[in-house]
Amino acid sequence: MFTDTHAHLDFQDFDADREEVIRRSQKEGINSIINVGSSLKGCFAAVDLASRYENIYASVGIHPHCAGEIDHNGFKQLKNLLLAPPLRAGAGRVKKVVAIGEVGLDCYRNLSPLALQKELFRKFVDLSLSENLPLIIHSRQAEEETLGILKAKAHKLKGVLHCFSGSRDFLRSCLDLGLYISFTCNITYKKSDNLRELVKLIPEDRLLLESDCPYLSPEGMRGKRNEPLNVKFLAGFLAGLRGCSIEDIAKSTTENTGRLFGISMSPADGWVSSDK
Repeated sequence: MFTDTHAHLDFQDFDADREEVIRRSQKEGINSIINVGSSLKGCFAAVDLASRYENIYASVGIHPHCAGEIDHNGFKQLKNLLLAPPLRAGAGRVKKVVAIGEVGLDCYRNLSPLALQKELFRKFVDLSLSENLPLIIHSRQAEEETLGILKAKAHKLKGVLHCFSGSRDFLRSCLDLGLYISFTCNITYKKSDNLRELVKLIPEDRLLLESDCPYLSPEGMRGKRNEPLNVKFLAGFLAGLRGCSIEDIAKSTTENTGRLFGISMSPADGWVSSDK
C-alpha cells in the first residue's frame, strides 16, 4: 500500500484518460493520492477532483511561478476552498483539503519577482498555522531565502519539502525544523548521484513518496507522462538505496503520510467514484 503525496491529476495532460489513470494507480497499490493545487484555477479543480473520488485528497496553494497571478480577492477565494464540505464515507465524514501547497520560492526560473514570491509565501505559512494544515513546500535554488522565512516560525511549522533537490546542509536544516522530505523519480536519473546519497540520510519517520505527475517520469521513461502508479517503482528504488525491503518503505511512508496530513491510510476497494 503506497501513497502519492504530490500529483497534478487536474492538469490537461490527463483530460483524455483521467479515470483510467486513477484505476491503474489503485491496481498497482497506490491507496491514496494528494492532488496538489498550484494556481487558483488548479486549486478549484483539485478540490473538485477530491470531492469525486474517495481516496483522492486536495491541497490548495499558489506555485511561486504564479505569484503574480493572485490578488487579495483571489487569496480570499482560495481560503474559502478550505471550507470545502467533507466527503461522506461510510458512517463518517472525511476532510478532503489536507494541506497548503504547493507554495514556496523558485530562483531557478524566476517567473515571478522574488519579493512577490516571498510576500506570498509568508502569507501561506501564516495560513497553514492558523488553519493547522501542513505546508507542501517548493524550493528551487532558494535555500537561504526559504530557510529565512521558515525559521521565523520555527517549531510551529509542519510540512514537507517536496521533490527535494537541495544540498546536504539544506536537508539538515529542514530536518531540524521538523519537516518531512519527499523525493520523486528524479532520484533515478543518471546525474542524481548527490540525491541518491541524501536519500540515505532521511530518518525513517520523515520520508514521503511522490510522483509530481505529469512531470519527472523515471529514468527510461523520460519524455513520457508520469503517473501516480510510478510511486511503486520509486519505492522499490528507494528500498535498494536504503538497504531495506519495499514493504518497509511502503509501511513507513504510508504511516508518515497519515501522520502528517491527518488522513486515513486504510485500504479502500473500488475507490473510484461512479456517482459523479
